[in-house]
Amino acid sequence: MNQNLLEMQLQPRNLSATRGDDRRQFGWLTMIFGFLRSRRRELRRGVDSNQTFLDWHHPAVFFLAVAIMALSIADAFFTLMLLDLGMIEANPVMNSMINQGTTWFITSKVTLTGLGLLTIVFLSRVRFLNRVRTGYVLGLIFVGYCGLITFQFTNLIHLTQ
Repeated sequence: MNQNLLEMQLQPRNLSATRGDDRRQFGWLTMIFGFLRSRRRELRRGVDSNQTFLDWHHPAVFFLAVAIMALSIADAFFTLMLLDLGMIEANPVMNSMINQGTTWFITSKVTLTGLGLLTIVFLSRVRFLNRVRTGYVLGLIFVGYCGLITFQFTNLIHLTQ
C-alpha cells in the first residue's frame, strides 16, 4: 500500500484543468476584503525569520501613516499662511518649490510625504542596524510633525495679534 502511494506521488499530475482562464478580478471590493481579512499576519516558520514583507500591518502603522499625511497637509496650509505674514521657509527644497508656485509646493509636498510614508510602511518590519524596527520611525515622524504644527500655530497666533 505504501508503494502505491509513493508511485502516485511521483507520477506527473494533469494540470490542464488549472491552466484555463484566470477568472480572478481585481477591484475595490478586493482591496477592502484584502485589507480587512489579510491572511499572512505573522511568520509561519522559523526559517521565514528573514522575510520582512507580510500582507498585514498593525492598525497603529496605518493610523500613524494617515495622521502623518494629515499633519503634512496642515503643515502646508500653515506654511502658506505664515509666508503671507512675512515668515520664510527654512527647508531649501520646499523653498524652491514655493518659488515655482503654490501648486508645485503642495503637489511636491504631498507626493514626497506620500512616497516616504509608503516606503516606511512597506519596510516597517525591517530592523535598522539589527536593533530597531523601521516602523518606530513613523512614531518619531508623528511627534516631529506635532511639534512643527505647534510651532507654526503659535507663530500664527503671535503674528495675527
